[in-house]
Amino acid sequence: MRGVLALWRLGQVLLCIASGWWTLQWSFARMSVAQREQAIQAWAERMLRAFGMELQVQGERLHEGPLLLVANHISWLDILSLHALGHCRFVAKAEVHHWPLIGPMAAAAGTLFIERQSSRDALRVVHQMAQALKDGDVLAVFPEGTTSDGQGLLPFHANLLQAALATQAPVQPLYLRYTERASGLRATSVCYIGEQTLVGSIWRTLTAPEVQVSIRVGACQQADGRNRRQWAHDLRQAMLSLAE
Repeated sequence: MRGVLALWRLGQVLLCIASGWWTLQWSFARMSVAQREQAIQAWAERMLRAFGMELQVQGERLHEGPLLLVANHISWLDILSLHALGHCRFVAKAEVHHWPLIGPMAAAAGTLFIERQSSRDALRVVHQMAQALKDGDVLAVFPEGTTSDGQGLLPFHANLLQAALATQAPVQPLYLRYTERASGLRATSVCYIGEQTLVGSIWRTLTAPEVQVSIRVGACQQADGRNRRQWAHDLRQAMLSLAE
C-alpha cells in the first residue's frame, strides 16, 4: 500500500511541478510583484499537500520588509514550508541553481545563490542581501549552514547577519518541526543529512506516513548594539526556546 500511496503522491507532485513550470514560462513575466509572491506561496502550499503534509503555524510572521528570517534547517522541504508561510527570498547553496527544474524556479523566486566555501563569495552575497533589505525585501537564511537531524541546533554562522546589521533591519527567528500526524513522533523520514541523495530523500518522503509541519514564530529582534556573533548567539537561544 505504501508503494501505491507513493506513486499517487508522486503523480500529484509532478502535476504541481508541471503547473509551476508552465506558470514560470508563460505567466510569470506578466505578473506584478505581489501576484508573483502570491503565486509562489500558493504553489508551495500545493506542493506540501501533494507530499501529504499539513502546515501548522504558531505565532505571526511579519510579511513586510525589510526583514531577515532565520530558521533551523532539516530538509529541502524547509524552503517549501517557509514559502507556504509567506513569500521570502532565500539564500541557498550555489548547487541548487543547477538542479533540473528546481534551480530555474528558485532563481525566478528571487533566490540568492552562495558558494559556501568561498569567503569572497559570502561577501558578495552579504552586499546583495543588504541591497535587497534596503529595497524592502523579506529574506530567509539557515544560519546552521547545513541540515541537521532536527533533534537540536548546530552552531550558527554569523556572517550573513551582517546585512541586517548594515541596514538596521529586524530579524525574526523561526523554528521548524516535522512530526508524524498519527503518532506525534518526530518524522525522521524528511531529514536530508549525511550521504543521502536528493532523489532518495524525495522517495523516503513520498513513502512516509502523513507529516505535520509545525513552524513556531518568534518575536522580531533589532541588533540593539550587539555585534553579529552576539546576535547570532541570542537568536540561537531564542530558537531553542521556540523548540521547547
